Amino acid sequence: MDGIREKEEPYCFIAESGTYDLLMHCPEAKILPVVPLLILPLKRALNTRDKEVVVRAIKVIQALVGAGEYIGSALVPYFRQLLPVFNLYLLKTKNLGDKIDYAQRKREDLGDLIRETLEMLEIAGGEGAMVNIKYLIPTYTSAVFE
Repeated sequence: MDGIREKEEPYCFIAESGTYDLLMHCPEAKILPVVPLLILPLKRALNTRDKEVVVRAIKVIQALVGAGEYIGSALVPYFRQLLPVFNLYLLKTKNLGDKIDYAQRKREDLGDLIRETLEMLEIAGGEGAMVNIKYLIPTYTSAVFE
């Protein structure tokens, strides 16, 4: 997981592919106990503030949340380590005016990725997730309407 900060090929590809393979093919019972160990590499990747690395880290967080039913709620205590960087890039969306963005299939728009991830974290995190997200990112609006 620490390799997602790599920028040089083929190391970047190997680290990213290995991370996704581990998350997709490992049962949730084996991922859940190591969630605290995954926070530090994710925090390091987000704190690089390099757009390419931050996008990669956000996609890994999405894959982590999607890897199991209870992983989202296991991440809630670690929001204070992960979400402050999200606050910096939340409004970094492309303004193309009336043009069409043909590269949107690559999912590299930072603002949209962050919004998607926050919604996933809120839904998968349970009751306390929205309170913690709102504390760290005051401009966030809930994805789940009450």
